[in-house]
Amino acid sequence: MRSGISVSDRRPGPPPGRRGLCLTLCLLLLLSCLAPALASEEAAPRVRMLLRRLGLTDRIDLRLQGSFLAAWGRENRMLLPSGREITVQVREGRLILFYAEAALDCGTELTLTRTGASSSADPAASGLNILPDTGLYPGDLRLTVSGGQLQPVLSLSVEDYLLGVLPYEMSEDFPLEALKAQAVCARTYALGRLNADRGYDLVDTTNDQVFRSLSADRPRTARAVSETAGVVGTDKGRLASCYYSASNGGQTELPSHVWSGADSTSCYAVADDPYDLENPESILKKAVLRKDGTGLREDFLALLREAVYAQPEMKDFARQEDTFRLDGIQSVSLNSPRFSAPSRLMTRMEIRLIVSGKQYLPPETPEPALTWEADEGEEEPVPTPLLTVTPEPSLRLSDWIPAGTFTLTMDLFPYALRSLNLSIYGADNEIVTVSEEKEAFVLTSGRYGHGVGMSQRGAQWMASEYGKNFQEILAFYYPGMVLKKVSAGDIPLPTPDPLLAETPGPAATPTPRPTLMPVSLENLPQGAWLASVEGIADDSSLNLRAEPSAAGEILMRLYRHQLLIVLETCEDPAWVRVKTDSIEGYVMVSFLEKAE
Repeated sequence: MRSGISVSDRRPGPPPGRRGLCLTLCLLLLLSCLAPALASEEAAPRVRMLLRRLGLTDRIDLRLQGSFLAAWGRENRMLLPSGREITVQVREGRLILFYAEAALDCGTELTLTRTGASSSADPAASGLNILPDTGLYPGDLRLTVSGGQLQPVLSLSVEDYLLGVLPYEMSEDFPLEALKAQAVCARTYALGRLNADRGYDLVDTTNDQVFRSLSADRPRTARAVSETAGVVGTDKGRLASCYYSASNGGQTELPSHVWSGADSTSCYAVADDPYDLENPESILKKAVLRKDGTGLREDFLALLREAVYAQPEMKDFARQEDTFRLDGIQSVSLNSPRFSAPSRLMTRMEIRLIVSGKQYLPPETPEPALTWEADEGEEEPVPTPLLTVTPEPSLRLSDWIPAGTFTLTMDLFPYALRSLNLSIYGADNEIVTVSEEKEAFVLTSGRYGHGVGMSQRGAQWMASEYGKNFQEILAFYYPGMVLKKVSAGDIPLPTPDPLLAETPGPAATPTPRPTLMPVSLENLPQGAWLASVEGIADDSSLNLRAEPSAAGEILMRLYRHQLLIVLETCEDPAWVRVKTDSIEGYVMVSFLEKAE
């Protein structure tokens, strides 16, 4: 997602000496008032999506792929030809359309509708480029002003919508049958969010489903959409709520366990998912607790020390870091599932420790110290006591003393899990297991996301390793769901009145990319190296976080090609500490490339 970027310093408008062009446009507007209404036909299901991910504020720059009818006010219409660029900007609460070196006041609402005059017979091949992105947004655009900001809502068929969802909710290289299962889930989810009482149905972020512009180089996801066209999941005759997440950690979850008031319908069940666990790409974290008590993370050791000192047997022991010694770990187990069986979402850990400590010894009373002086005039001075000084008793500690064996029960969430670096998503819902090896106990956590419904990693493994088709994948993750088919045809494009012509002119200038932060390359710290942010799209961004975790506070967003000085690799090798001349934080190393 891109944060809001103000472009109010760029204010295109009609230059002097263009009155003839403006008069022509005005004449066309008058003619448009006489144009008959556009013919309407029954359309396929369509969704209205708020374009929030681009972070637009007061301006949008567009290139038209196919002809569009611009409409505003009661009867104002103007036909815009394919290939042209336009700009719409909010000024004093009103929308100003800049086109062909003219500026038109469109009030507080402007719609751009695709027409049958498109250069392509395929509706999915016509749409908008939201500059600087060159990908296609295949739909009609409604622009309004909300709170002084531009509010862009794209209206498009649900099938075209899925073409912009699948490559980002899964991946183009996933097995075809897994992509088909994802297409059915995403289609069902989208149609289930239609709400005529709101200004839009969905947003293009993870709040609903990630949507980005269409590209021709994604044939596998396009095929998955095409071969499941119109297929949706139903529950008792109604659209099902097809939730899904990246990885469930080896067990599916119920909606009511995640969202207060959610209805856990017959579509869902708590069940073990061996496919998710087998997939090596499912995110897992491990913590090794050595039986000899060595090598523990300091955060976790501090939790243990605090819990042991709370025991009555420790009342005579000194309570300092250097007076506590963990001599061994005898056992580790997990208990107290958050929900009823068969849930394996454990919430407490029991650990049995062998501990030694130090005690304070009674202070020793030292002998008084005397100072002496000699009488003057004596050949052999006789010392005379001058002052008696008694030193303070010194504080003493014993050697290490066995303190005993302690069985501690502590909450896994949030502190124990995080102190062991086992937190994955920051939602405190990881599935944690423990296994015993010869020299250690190994804690393993899994689950990236809420865990409800389909696991995308599980679906990937079912298709690639077990040859499951999309119906079998969906039946496993939604055992009560029935598949049905709805209309999936193309949305017919209206034909505009031929009087709505236009006069060519220079196109608007696209929105500039945000300025990248400077990075000084002199005197790099020892071991540091230079990297560039490359593993994201041009219109996306990478989160710079305050901690090396997806749950860390977002300090700012970094854009593609941003140079960074990598200072060190974190304890979790997926994260690195980086800096620019103005800020320091943590990013995932997989999004970086080493710069020359």
